[in-house]
Amino acid sequence: MNAPEPVREGTDIAEALHAALKLQRDDYLQEGAVSAEARIDRIDRAIDALIKYQQPLSDALNKDFTCRPREINMLTDVAGSITALKHARKHLRQWMKAEKRATVFPLNLLGGRSRIEYQPKGVVGIIAPWNFPVAMVFQPLAGVLAAGNRALIKPSEFTPATSDVIAEMIAEFFEPREVAVVTGGPEVGQAFSALPFDHMIFTGATGIARHIMAAAARNLVPLTLELGGKSPVVISRTADLTQALTRIMLGKTLNAGQICLAPDYLLVPEEKLEEVVQAASDAVAAMYPRLLDNEEYTSVINSRHFDRLNSYLDEARERGARIVALNPAEEDFSQQSGYKIAPTLVVQPADDMKVLEEEIFGPLLPIKTYKHFDETVNYINANPRPLAAYYFGQDSQEERQLLDRTTSGGFCVNDVIMHVMQEDLPFGGIGPSGMGHYHGLEGFRTFSHAKSVYTQSKLNVAKLGGMLPPYSKATETTIRSQVKK
Repeated sequence: MNAPEPVREGTDIAEALHAALKLQRDDYLQEGAVSAEARIDRIDRAIDALIKYQQPLSDALNKDFTCRPREINMLTDVAGSITALKHARKHLRQWMKAEKRATVFPLNLLGGRSRIEYQPKGVVGIIAPWNFPVAMVFQPLAGVLAAGNRALIKPSEFTPATSDVIAEMIAEFFEPREVAVVTGGPEVGQAFSALPFDHMIFTGATGIARHIMAAAARNLVPLTLELGGKSPVVISRTADLTQALTRIMLGKTLNAGQICLAPDYLLVPEEKLEEVVQAASDAVAAMYPRLLDNEEYTSVINSRHFDRLNSYLDEARERGARIVALNPAEEDFSQQSGYKIAPTLVVQPADDMKVLEEEIFGPLLPIKTYKHFDETVNYINANPRPLAAYYFGQDSQEERQLLDRTTSGGFCVNDVIMHVMQEDLPFGGIGPSGMGHYHGLEGFRTFSHAKSVYTQSKLNVAKLGGMLPPYSKATETTIRSQVKK
C-alpha cells in the first residue's frame, strides 16, 4: 500500500495535512455505513502489523530511550496494543447494535418507539506521547476502528525512530484513505491540532493540552484528553508493607517511572516511615541488583528530562529533604553515556518543592507522613485531581473513605497502574488529569455519535393529544396530566 506524501521541510504543512484529512473524510462519506466486517478487517490488519513489526518496534524503542528492555517494549507497547485490538474485535458487533430506549407515555402505548444508533464520527486525530509511543497509538486506534472511523496519527517527535517504524507499518497495512501517519516536530503538531477533525484524542502533558484544546476550539472539535498529574499512594497501618512496596516500586521503576499513572508520592503513617524506606530499598534490590549496565532498567528519555529530574533532587537536597538513592550496587551515575537515574526516595519534602508541585514522570518518589487517616483525604483534596489514586491496606472503612471523599480518574486497591490493563474499564482523567474516556465499550462510544432515533406510530398523535390547532379540551387534558407532581 502507498503512503501519503510526507510533510517535508519547506512544504506547506497545513495544506498537506488538510489534503490528508480530506482524502480520509471523502472516502468515509463515500463508503456509507461501515460494516462490522470492514471494521474487523481493519483491526486485523493493525494486529498483523504489530506482529510483523514487533522486533523493529522494540529495536526502535530501545534506540530512542538509549536503554529500554525488550520485555517492557513487548509487554506494554506491542502486547498491550494487541490486547486492546482483540478486545474491540471480539465485542464490536455487540457494541454496534441499536440500543432501545423508553418512549414517553402515552406515545409508547400508541406505537411510538425510541432507540439509539451508534454512528462513526468520521475522521479521528490521534496525538501520541513519547513514553509509550506504540501503545498510545494503537490502543486508542482500537476504539477508533471499532467505531468505524478513519484515523490520522501524529506520533511523538521525541521518539523519532519509533515514529518512523509506525509510519512504515501503517503505510504497508493501510491505505492512506483509512489510516495515515504524519511525522514531524512542533510546527507539524501545531498544524495537526488545528485540523477540523470529527474527534481528536491527545495523550500528554497538561500544559500542552491547553494549547491543543484552544486549537480544537476554533473548529469545535470534540476532544478526549488523557493527561497525568500527581497520583497519590496511601499506605494504611493495616498494609502488608513488603507486598505494598514491591508493587509500588515495580510501578515506579517500570519505564523508569515515565508513566502518566506512576505512583507520584506516598502518604504513610509516621511511625511506619523507616519500615517503608527499607521495604522500598529491598524491593528495588530484588528487581535490579545493578542499574547502570542493566538492560532491564530503562533510561530517562533524553537530556532535557534527565536535567529536570536532577534539578528536583538538587532543590530538595539544598532545602534539607532527606534523599535516599536506591542504588544496590552503589554505582556512580555521574559516569554514564546515557540518562539513567537510580530510583530515589525524597523523604518529607516541603510542599512548595518542585518534586511535590510538578508531575515527576521519572524514578523519584516523595514520601510524606500522616498521624491520622483523615489527613490523607485532606492532603489529596488540597491538590488538583489526579489521574489515579492508590490505597494499600485491609481497612474497608478507610478504602471507602478514600473512594467517596476524593476524586480521581481511576482507583486501585492494593496495587498501582493495574486498572489500566482492564480493557472493560474506562480509562481517563478528570479536570487537570484529563477529559473523557477510552478503552472497551467507553472507547467505542467516545469515537461514535450516539444518534437518537424516534419512530412515530401511524395514529394522528398530535390530534389525539390536543397538540394540533385549533386547541381543544384534549389540549387542556394533556396539560393537566403533565403539570402536576
